Amino acid sequence: MNSDVQIAGDLLAVPHLLPPVPRHPTTLAEYAGLLRAVAADRTAWSPLVAYDATSRWYHRLRTGPGYELWLLSWVPGQGSGRHGHGRSAGLLTVLDGELTEHSPGPGTPDRPRVLRPGDLRVLPAGHIHEVVNDTLAPAVSLHLYHPGLTEMPMHPRKAQPAAARPDDDRAPAALEGTRG
Repeated sequence: MNSDVQIAGDLLAVPHLLPPVPRHPTTLAEYAGLLRAVAADRTAWSPLVAYDATSRWYHRLRTGPGYELWLLSWVPGQGSGRHGHGRSAGLLTVLDGELTEHSPGPGTPDRPRVLRPGDLRVLPAGHIHEVVNDTLAPAVSLHLYHPGLTEMPMHPRKAQPAAARPDDDRAPAALEGTRG
């Protein structure tokens, strides 16, 4: 009886029979291309989506050398809380519905950004933001992190002082003359 090696020969001696080593992205453009390709393959991700009324639902779709790809769902009113991604940079795209990103910079006011299906958001390492489903419909998003996500530190908002009103006893002196 012949062995598999005798029949097929030494597999290491015939590299043309081995499957090619998959190429993984290494640049921002390649990561964006991967994200867009996965987003376009609705038949691959849509059966996996689930919704959870108590917390955001998430599923890791894929990993590769130095990256992770996550599928998330959001019911109306759900949000991420203000957070960062540690040393990981990220890409985010909305697959269904709409999400609002809040990302105030140091000393700048929050300028909400509405993200719709197909929008691509690049999140540099160190970026702090909050993502919320402010609509009445569920949403689905796809997130890529490089390197893979190992931490997600929360950054609670600092309490804002109450705005001074002219009829308030704590009003600044500049407002004192405006009382009638």
